[in-house]
Amino acid sequence: MAKKGKNKEIISGTSRLVRWIFSILLLLFTSITIFVLFSTFLNSFKTKANILNDTFGWPQSFSLDSYIEIFKKDNFGRYFLNSILLTGCGTTGCVMLAALTAFGIARYEFKGKPLLTSYFLFGMMFPIQVSVLPLFIILKKLSLLNKLPGMILVYASGISLSVYIFQKFFRTVPTALDESARLDGASEFRIFAQIILPLCKPVISTVALITAVGEWNDFYMPMVLLGGKSVRTLPLAIYNYLNEFIKYMNVSFAAVMITLIPIIVIYFLFSNQLVEGITGGAVKG
Repeated sequence: MAKKGKNKEIISGTSRLVRWIFSILLLLFTSITIFVLFSTFLNSFKTKANILNDTFGWPQSFSLDSYIEIFKKDNFGRYFLNSILLTGCGTTGCVMLAALTAFGIARYEFKGKPLLTSYFLFGMMFPIQVSVLPLFIILKKLSLLNKLPGMILVYASGISLSVYIFQKFFRTVPTALDESARLDGASEFRIFAQIILPLCKPVISTVALITAVGEWNDFYMPMVLLGGKSVRTLPLAIYNYLNEFIKYMNVSFAAVMITLIPIIVIYFLFSNQLVEGITGGAVKG
């Protein structure tokens, strides 16, 4: 008995030590992130000379010249609209396609269902960059290379993770709802659109937010598939500024802040739905 008590004390002490280590690492990471974001915010209001003389200090005077310059001298407004269009259309297409696909897999029995499920699970193992060469060839043959519609199709088709999240949630919804609706004469699409889909708002928010953040910050795929300056996105614009950082020093910080603001706003608006969507399936299951 005494030996068991000692073992429990050792396990308990080890568990507390692990929690303390994780807490310290999390606090350190959070502090560094906040410091970097705050420094970027301050530097976006500084002049080049002020940044060079005092990178981490308070601005000598808050100036909007960097923000004005980025929209006046460069086509940054166009890049911003391109990112909005790609993210909005790509996310909408991805959510709709993933929801319909996951509903069919979760609710119906058909030949090849295990194979189809494995296909989407297998797709989660590899990033979309692995398929960049086939995508490049396909878009070129369809005359969609270096065009926004082609990039939207690429984003809308990246549904592996989204299908997994939707499928997990659909399995927690009682099938009695479907059967009751069928007895009332509802079509399969009506069952999906009017009965099942309204129950999925937290999951839709989760999938949409995860997808939108990934597409908004995506650099590699637009760099390969969008070569023209007129279809450039915000990450590509920032990359060009960073290539000539000394010349565009203050503008680079302003560009980063403009890119961060939409994501921060969306996260704070939908953070509750994000948590509910991630944990909802597990709680119901």
